[in-house]
Amino acid sequence: MDSTVNEEPTHEDTILENVQVETSSEIEVPAHLIDQVIGQEHAVEVIRKAAIQRRHVMMIGSPGTGKSMLAKAMAELLPKEELQDLLVYPNAEDSNNPIIRTVPAGKAKQIVGAHKAEAKKRAQFRNTLMMLLMVGIIGYSFITMQWLMGIIAAAFVFMALRYSTPKDEAMIPKLLVSNDTTATAPFIDATGSQAGALLGDVRHDPFQSGGLETPAHDRVESGAIHRANGGVLFIDEINTLSPGSQQNLLTALQEGEFPITGQSERSSGAMVRTEPVPCRFVMIAAGNLDAVQGMHPALRSRIRGYGYEVFMSESMEETPENREKFIRFIAQEIKNDGKIPHFDQGAMAEVLREGRRRSGRKGHLTLKLRDMGGLIRVAGDLARQDGVELTTAAHVLAAKETARSIEDQISDENSRRLKDYDLSVVKGTSIGRVNGLAVTGADSGSVLPIMAEVTLSQSQFGQVIATGLLKEIAQESITNVSAIIKKFTGQDIQKLDIHIQFIGTYGGVDGDSASVSVATAVISAIEGIPVRQDLAMTGSLSVRGDVLPIGGVTYKIEAAAKAGIKKVLIPASNMNDVMIEERYRSMIEIVPVYHIEDVLKEALVPENEAGFLSKIKNMASRPAANLLDKTGIRPTVI
Repeated sequence: MDSTVNEEPTHEDTILENVQVETSSEIEVPAHLIDQVIGQEHAVEVIRKAAIQRRHVMMIGSPGTGKSMLAKAMAELLPKEELQDLLVYPNAEDSNNPIIRTVPAGKAKQIVGAHKAEAKKRAQFRNTLMMLLMVGIIGYSFITMQWLMGIIAAAFVFMALRYSTPKDEAMIPKLLVSNDTTATAPFIDATGSQAGALLGDVRHDPFQSGGLETPAHDRVESGAIHRANGGVLFIDEINTLSPGSQQNLLTALQEGEFPITGQSERSSGAMVRTEPVPCRFVMIAAGNLDAVQGMHPALRSRIRGYGYEVFMSESMEETPENREKFIRFIAQEIKNDGKIPHFDQGAMAEVLREGRRRSGRKGHLTLKLRDMGGLIRVAGDLARQDGVELTTAAHVLAAKETARSIEDQISDENSRRLKDYDLSVVKGTSIGRVNGLAVTGADSGSVLPIMAEVTLSQSQFGQVIATGLLKEIAQESITNVSAIIKKFTGQDIQKLDIHIQFIGTYGGVDGDSASVSVATAVISAIEGIPVRQDLAMTGSLSVRGDVLPIGGVTYKIEAAAKAGIKKVLIPASNMNDVMIEERYRSMIEIVPVYHIEDVLKEALVPENEAGFLSKIKNMASRPAANLLDKTGIRPTVI
């Protein structure tokens, strides 16, 4: 079968087609956040509509795809309203029920300032009268020659007046929420907030009596929902909020107001409870796919009933227009950072190539832009360290090595350990051993040795036993593989125990991309035919033997090349997704496969090659009716 490696443009004038700039400094960055969002056209459209109608939005997608940026953009787009400040006053009739008042933005500070000034005047007047009274008492005592009694009388009167007069500070209202400097609608990020920070709280008072206690209204603290009044409340990883907080958040959404009371054992508990505090905000909830399962059903229903749900794209088509947007993203990151030099054409082209590679799809650019922003900043830091005016392609290439993910570094370390202990074999042949491939993290791959052994069963029926912390999907893939094994070996495996071992899978195996490797290892063990060890493979397998597409093919191929493997088998449908770096192209041969027959032809090294090829061809074309197990008993998967 012909080996093929996808060729990609390697010249800046091809990658930067239609981009008529020499450096990123020539690119104009839009003034509004909504215009800086790249590749999320559907989400942008939803945010624009939601802002006009003040609808809630839930955004679900991978980290780094622009959810928080869209939330901030919503605050800029919200229709201009007359923002309010919130004040909390003491309640003379019930000190545990402070009074809430709303005033136009900027007025609250004036009101509090006026109360403080008035309280200061009254305090000064009382202090003056008290001083005159003390001087009079002491003066009279000296005239009557009873100065000791006079001093005692003055001290007694001072203490009596001191503790009998009310505290002026206790009557000063407290500024709860101020919007005097807010030009746009408030944007409050409440991600990860505890109940008190989200819903408001009442501070603990260690002095509960004796005239030293802090007034109840002065201990009231506003929550994120109150500071977001008239604006946007953004909560990422919404499912991490406790069920109680989600229920209270739902109440706040429904009522548009929520009283403040103690939320923890260190607060004042339920003794202090304010009047309802306004909290009419637009909520933007965000999270990964698992956020939907962990979210309060009623809260999600409220958002769906009064707003929108959006799934964030992870990549966009690589059109000339989108390439220009991606280059503009570089300029945006440089401007936002404010400390790194601009990029020249070579550097912009290299970032664009990396965006293409990280998308994992031919003809697409990644939209996980937070990671791309990290690469841009590291490259800029290296350029600044060199004292140059522009960041070059060499700096970007060096940044890719410097800014490798933890998973990629761990993968390299594990590969070195496998070699040290002779667990990594990349030459010769071996029966029942296959070099599989796996993805670790989001941007790295690793070689996954898989071993198989077949023994006579000690029980009535054979078993397929797989070890290596296999998760649910991986276990199901082993079940599918057992059907392929029966078909292509033509043997009755009911009396055999098939042992499958995944080597070095300390984090477990998730997914079915090792199905091809498992099938090859088991067939090799049953037939006693060696497997080439300078070859690695990846691919899912249907019960009919078709090799199905998998994810992370680029990272898997690069991992095989780094390990010293010379050939890799991948699903033919993934060939257009191969975007390995230039340095690996000459190191490895990539072979597309369509069916398990293709895999066995490439991987196994039989003594009688012609007879083996004829056998698998006959078995592949043999009707299923002729292969039915007469006993009707299938192997059990453990």
